[in-house]
Amino acid sequence: MHQRWKNRPMTSNWGDFGPDDERGRLNLVTPEKVLAAIAEVRVGKSFCLSLPLNYPGEAVLSAFRRPPELKPETLPDGRPAFNVTIRDTHPLTTDVFSDQRVSLSLQYSTHWDGLAHVGQCFDANGDGEPGGVYYNGFRADADIAAPAHGPKTFDGAQRLGIEHMAATGVQGRGVMIDIRAHFGRSGKLIDYEDLMLILERDGVAVGEGDFVCLRTGFAELLLEMKLKPDRDTLFRSTSALDGRDERLHQWITDTGLVALAADNYAVEALPARPLPHVCCASPPLHEHCLFRLGVYLGEMWHLGELANWLRAHDRSRFFLTAPPLYLPGAVASPTTPIATV
Repeated sequence: MHQRWKNRPMTSNWGDFGPDDERGRLNLVTPEKVLAAIAEVRVGKSFCLSLPLNYPGEAVLSAFRRPPELKPETLPDGRPAFNVTIRDTHPLTTDVFSDQRVSLSLQYSTHWDGLAHVGQCFDANGDGEPGGVYYNGFRADADIAAPAHGPKTFDGAQRLGIEHMAATGVQGRGVMIDIRAHFGRSGKLIDYEDLMLILERDGVAVGEGDFVCLRTGFAELLLEMKLKPDRDTLFRSTSALDGRDERLHQWITDTGLVALAADNYAVEALPARPLPHVCCASPPLHEHCLFRLGVYLGEMWHLGELANWLRAHDRSRFFLTAPPLYLPGAVASPTTPIATV
């Protein structure tokens, strides 16, 4: 029996990277994989894969994820710390300075979902009593939430925090799958056969340790809306993966990919296809990736410019650098990914 669990979910890799692993498939990004990824750099051109962090705009896509609020820091005398001169107290100084703070929803704009973002009610003890469990058997009450007793130094996840992802540097080979180039703004639900058709037509290969990027056109349409997002148009006009397709799940398992990063809201279609009278995860791809495999999900990345350049140069691979904020206890994080080709 494992120290935290007797049963592990079918198709999961719990324990494969060690009993206390908190990095998931990032363990597959070895120094050799990073060197191979660096070899994808041929012209030295870089692309920023982040939206401006005030996008999508308003609180339309999610009622509880709100735009960032920038405010000046406050000086001890109550004045805002913005365009402050200090020559009154230090007459020989010439400095003018400004300091700010930000209130930021970690998943409002371009971000990574960490392994503490989605767990499941699962019978890890084998006693017939499902409880809240996350990747590698970490428990909702004992490991993720702050303990109810003893000193509390940080109001965040005690295990599986995004800091474990950040510590790796998050660099490796990115692989572009350009869904929009094949299905446009049709709003098609992409299943395994659709994905394999794209890979075959574009000559795309996905291997162990890769960061797979899915361009659907969602972010480009969002930018066209200029901070006034129309939710119905966005979701009706752009594609997303069919999270209920078990063949897609198996492909993710078999390839050894480290992450799926899409330019849309959730990588998979939300809501997922209904399964009447079946007890199941509401975002099934999140369950398979975050909970079972330790595969990270990137959402609302800005992939259009890079995808167009790669297609024009008959390429699909690039060097990716995409660390999250090194924020202990966070379950997700904004990121400013950089692709170099």
